[in-house]
Amino acid sequence: MYIDIDSVENGSGVINTVKELIGKDAPSRARRVVRTDDVIMSEVRPYLKAFALVPKRLNNQICSTGFAVLRSKGTIDPKYLLNVLFSNDVIDQCNRMMVGAQYPALNDSQVKKIQIPLPPLPEQRRIAAILTTVDAAIQRSRLAAAETERLKAGVMQELMTKGIGHTEFKKDSDVGMVPKDWKIVTLEEISEIRGRIGWRGYTTKDLRDSGPLTLGAEHITPDNKLNLISRTHISLEKYNESPEIQVHKNDLLIVQRGSTIGKVVLVDKDIGDATINSSMILVTKIKINQIFLFYWLCSHYIQNKINESISQTGQPMIRQAQVKTFLIPILSLPEQQQIATILTTIDRKLDLQRQRTAHYEHLKQGLMNELLTGRRQVKVT
Repeated sequence: MYIDIDSVENGSGVINTVKELIGKDAPSRARRVVRTDDVIMSEVRPYLKAFALVPKRLNNQICSTGFAVLRSKGTIDPKYLLNVLFSNDVIDQCNRMMVGAQYPALNDSQVKKIQIPLPPLPEQRRIAAILTTVDAAIQRSRLAAAETERLKAGVMQELMTKGIGHTEFKKDSDVGMVPKDWKIVTLEEISEIRGRIGWRGYTTKDLRDSGPLTLGAEHITPDNKLNLISRTHISLEKYNESPEIQVHKNDLLIVQRGSTIGKVVLVDKDIGDATINSSMILVTKIKINQIFLFYWLCSHYIQNKINESISQTGQPMIRQAQVKTFLIPILSLPEQQQIATILTTIDRKLDLQRQRTAHYEHLKQGLMNELLTGRRQVKVT
């Protein structure tokens, strides 16, 4: 078995996947033998925290030379050591020592210089036990969220192809099999699609400390939520220059360029005066259930269409003209609402699971700051 840096989940200490290799297939970096309870520490971009404890199942296996292999001499508990490596103090030390702009990394001699707190072994074990308990809660929460994500994907596929309660189906030349009484139209037929054309951005004189917001790709999270923590404000005069792209509650926004191209968000609450920048396409004046349309635009069918439509000349992007042609099923309003309710309910569960994970992660960080600095003493029985 071969453990490379991609095998280790950043920040969790979990080794997810390992490769089975025979001698002739082994990469040149496959050189280091590891034993149970060794701590492996990625020397490449250590701030990503690809660190892990070697489990029994990987005893006497091989890891990449991109790892430093740390083996206890009996004065340090391996689980304690792993948690210390995750601490802000150790990461700060790594960041100060790293060399290389394109491929920042440490070498073995630099790793040896890392300074760590070393309480007595019984205290180390108690600290490790506390943090390991929180780690287990984090992992359970992440697994629950992953399972809910799989459930959502399966339910979406089922609902977006079979609907609810249908027994007769037809084959649309582009969409595929759908219920017989569904009508297929273009997005342009049930909404208005708008965006900024030939726009070069705001100048300093347009910006304000408060006032109308400008929304861009950076405001859509990976799970298709609107995040307004970071805000850019413009003058009311500049905002009123383009009334056609002003954003209102129940509008949809699609990222048309950049690394998150195709991401969609539903503006599900009043956010005050807002407009879009050139990274976004606005879908407004929607004639069907907005939540149903949001989920349809997030579906595999539409996301595949977006990938097919991406222009590869210069910066990858999709154009308004292409978005207008996206095919949308028209079904009865009660069925739209049912589908929207089912998927919204799953998303609410997923949000709670993600919040729980974030809570445990915050709790662990607080405990690490207290326990690994000696600010809080643990009782050793």
